Amino acid sequence: MRVKAMLDTAIFNRVRAATCRFAGANQGNIAVLFAIAAVPIIAFVGAAVDYTRANSARSSMQAALDSTALMLGKDLTDGTITPAQVSAKATAYFNALYTNTDAKSVVIGATYTAATGNGSTILLSGSGNINTDFMKVAGFPTLGFDTTSTAAWGNVRMRVAMVLDNTGSMAQDGKMPALQTAAKSLVDQLSALVKNPGDVYISMVPFAKDVNFGTSYANQTYMDWTSWDTTNNTLGTCSNTTYTKKSTCESNNKVWTPDHTKWTGCVTDRTQNYDTQNTPPTAGNAPTMVVPEEYVSGSTKYCKTGSSTYLEPIVPLTTDWAGLKTAIGNMMPTGNTNQSIGLAWGWLTLGAGAPFNAPSKDPNYTYKEAIILLSDGLNTQNRWTSTASQIDARQKILCDNAKAANITIYTIQLNTGTPGDPTSTVLQNCASGLDKFYLVKSANQTLTVFNSIGTSLSKLRVAR
Repeated sequence: MRVKAMLDTAIFNRVRAATCRFAGANQGNIAVLFAIAAVPIIAFVGAAVDYTRANSARSSMQAALDSTALMLGKDLTDGTITPAQVSAKATAYFNALYTNTDAKSVVIGATYTAATGNGSTILLSGSGNINTDFMKVAGFPTLGFDTTSTAAWGNVRMRVAMVLDNTGSMAQDGKMPALQTAAKSLVDQLSALVKNPGDVYISMVPFAKDVNFGTSYANQTYMDWTSWDTTNNTLGTCSNTTYTKKSTCESNNKVWTPDHTKWTGCVTDRTQNYDTQNTPPTAGNAPTMVVPEEYVSGSTKYCKTGSSTYLEPIVPLTTDWAGLKTAIGNMMPTGNTNQSIGLAWGWLTLGAGAPFNAPSKDPNYTYKEAIILLSDGLNTQNRWTSTASQIDARQKILCDNAKAANITIYTIQLNTGTPGDPTSTVLQNCASGLDKFYLVKSANQTLTVFNSIGTSLSKLRVAR
């Protein structure tokens, strides 16, 4: 009996221990909880997958609508389609461009608004949906999306300054003829965009160490003759003819009348303190820009007339395309490189007021302004120095200020020869983006580069 009682007690204890272990066990809870939590987890992950697919379909639609709108704007501008054909052409362009296979029930619409004082517009709208893989479990079998795109044209007008290197090295490797061909081609390319008077203006600034402003401005009040009159101490007459020099005339309290007739049109760099103040060239400070090149008897200056090589005068903003191309054809290589003076005067041609009095802007239009700066070498000389780094620093101020004034700058380094110059850092940084700096290794590539810039400028005329 004792043995049986002990056995019963042992069995009871084991059963009780097993019961306690069962009651305290929680391993099965994990599986139950996971099963319960899996439903929303899978739903959230699935929703993210479906939304990603829908967003991809929408992004593809946006790109296709943008391209379609731009192409329709060009077609209407060129006259290759009529307003009545806009809807059908929009569908054809869009269908060729939109290749997303997830999108279903795609619908697009096109609304064309004819030219007004603010230009013409095309509004494209698109919508569609995708079949969901996961969200349908939650009662959403499809997920919709939509987007729009607008192209405007005729309300954008363009003003472009071509700043072109005319230094002596441009006579090498066929660079000058290649530049002339390319610049003329750009004039043809941009002038073809004109639909109404004033749509496009182009100026040209040939440069070496100086630029040729032209002698017709000699009597303007903004001319700064200080340097000229100081250097050319004997060019003039004194109220007392005994004195033949400006310095002795004025030291004896007489009146000196300077003689500016020997000035041949060239101007040198602007007053230096305006560089340190980061002041851009504007109509308000134009007098600081117009500093006549000093005359030295018997020397060949950049603007000397006659049989000597000389700089072609600046052409202000113009629509005389034939005259502009003639001026391009007259360019001749001479002198050293000072890119900063070319850039400064290129910018000045785009401004209102003195000295060029650019045509006023119509408030009904948006204006895009650009400078194309081409040089075949590094900076070598300006009014004060032949140290390239100092000239580059001067140029950087101009580049930064011009870009801050919303002027788009294209720069071209025509770097022929072996081994050639190092890549110009100042030209690279001056451009309004890496895609707007061109390194040209052969003169015959110049035309291709100018055509590319022309295409880029053309796109500014049809903008989203």
